[in-house]
Amino acid sequence: MLTANEIKRKVGEQAAELVQPGMTVGIGTGSTAYWLVMALGEKVRQGLDIRCVPTSRETAKLASEQQIPLIALNDAAVIDITIDGADEIDPQGQLIKGGGGALLQEKMVAAASRQLVIIADHTKLVKQLGVFPLPVEVIPFGWKQVQRHIEALYSIKSILRTKDDQPLVTDHGHYILDCHFNQIADAPALNIALNTIPGVVDNGLFIKMATCTIIGYPDGSVKESGVD
Repeated sequence: MLTANEIKRKVGEQAAELVQPGMTVGIGTGSTAYWLVMALGEKVRQGLDIRCVPTSRETAKLASEQQIPLIALNDAAVIDITIDGADEIDPQGQLIKGGGGALLQEKMVAAASRQLVIIADHTKLVKQLGVFPLPVEVIPFGWKQVQRHIEALYSIKSILRTKDDQPLVTDHGHYILDCHFNQIADAPALNIALNTIPGVVDNGLFIKMATCTIIGYPDGSVKESGVD
């Protein structure tokens, strides 16, 4: 039986096989995307000609160390394929992302992509989104007011994400509220509603964005499925 890390490596390496010469590739952030970057780095060193758009400073640093050519999103007219992880995946291919703190850039890169391939282990598959806390990115100014608004509106609890006993600050200087919905009955409606709240930058719901999932299992099997 494979460990969780071995499963992540397996799906990351399989996803790297989807990348063709000349492509512009969005590369995700997180522990599963790490293995994608490592696999792409090996291919680049063997002569694969690609350009990659990173979704975080963390990913940009790792990709640079692997000698992967990088370009900014502004310089990518179109992204052929983005490959990224997810925190939850429901049967409709709707996602919760942002556990790694890069949801805004991940969503922008995904939206600019022809394909969004999600790589994950089987534990990320859920019947309904919401057990994993939904990240909501907010500006620091008045963040407590935004938190109170969300909690009152949805009768939930939320926690300001921290690092070293200080608020975690995203690459763009924002904070993240991890919102405990437990069950999200209507993800598309919640996505729209949250983003209309003043002070909210974006949230970790990815609706009708994924085109394919690559899911790994402890027995070593990998299932690749299209998303309708």
